[in-house]
Amino acid sequence: MSTHIDLEFHSKRHTYFDLRRIIKAQAQGFDEAVTGYLSGVFIQSSIAVGVIFDHVRQDASGRFADGHLMQTSRVVAVRKEGRFWVMTTENSRYVIATFLKGVGRKSLRHHLRLLAKQSPIPRPTMH
Repeated sequence: MSTHIDLEFHSKRHTYFDLRRIIKAQAQGFDEAVTGYLSGVFIQSSIAVGVIFDHVRQDASGRFADGHLMQTSRVVAVRKEGRFWVMTTENSRYVIATFLKGVGRKSLRHHLRLLAKQSPIPRPTMH
């Protein structure tokens, strides 16, 4: 009799590329305070998912620890600040360091189209 065990991991190592982008973002500075930096980001149903780094509310129990996958609250705005996209959610502001390969940027474009339909204020477009 063989036993099958399913493991589910809720964290991931940041790649060298992710960390380089995060360092560049931290050096750039932003218009308002940043809650954290996300890599491997995609947006689905107005919720962003990514791997967190340097979250301001990290705690000793590991909540919001570097390398953990996290889901944001509802994304209410996304705009380009310098070389990076910044997402404002219902509760926080995240810098997008990198997108999930193949789907991340496409999900951002889709979300920007949805936001434009909801608001008469023009939203930034991808360059």
